Amino acid sequence: MILVALFISSLVSSNLIFKKFFAWDFFGFYTFEVSVGILPYPLTFLITDTISEIYGRKKANQVVTVGIFASLFSLLIILVSNQVSAIPTSPIQDDTFNRVFGSTGIAVSASMIAYLFAQYIDIAIYHFWKKQTKGRHLWLRNNFSTMSSQFIDTLVVIGLLCSFGEIPWNKFNVLLFSGFLFKVIVVALDTPVLYLIVYSFRKRFKLKVNEEISLD
Repeated sequence: MILVALFISSLVSSNLIFKKFFAWDFFGFYTFEVSVGILPYPLTFLITDTISEIYGRKKANQVVTVGIFASLFSLLIILVSNQVSAIPTSPIQDDTFNRVFGSTGIAVSASMIAYLFAQYIDIAIYHFWKKQTKGRHLWLRNNFSTMSSQFIDTLVVIGLLCSFGEIPWNKFNVLLFSGFLFKVIVVALDTPVLYLIVYSFRKRFKLKVNEEISLD
């Protein structure tokens, strides 16, 4: 339940904060231009990989499906909030609120399309390599599945946001490259974290390599 809660929180928050962009100088080699929405999003792939490893493909797909409903419900809350007018003494007035959250519907729509492609593909590739390696080489399936799905996710969401007019097309290439490269670095960094989490689960529940917990 903690993993699911972290997954949903990361997914929903990434949709809410996407309109703020920042630059990050990576040790003088490259300057990233990315949305702050990209910060919590890679955590969702780490969590689905963890659930895939410990609880199996079926549970991982169920968590992805739950995430869709959570995002749509958050969108409904924001749409309702946009329909009521702020009082004169409200710290946040309608124009500020609408400027921040006014495009959330477009963001969520674009994100959900990309999300569906990327997450289900991530889980499918992960379990393909898990089967091929008989549960060994965790780093291989973690990196191959997440890097492939993150490229698809970045390509689709940036393309849709440009198509909807939320981001100018002249930013497409730099945001695609920066977004994907940033995610690749995060994936490489989260591999030791995944090993630690999987080790903790296996020790706690006395699981063998390639053994999963059945919740059915």
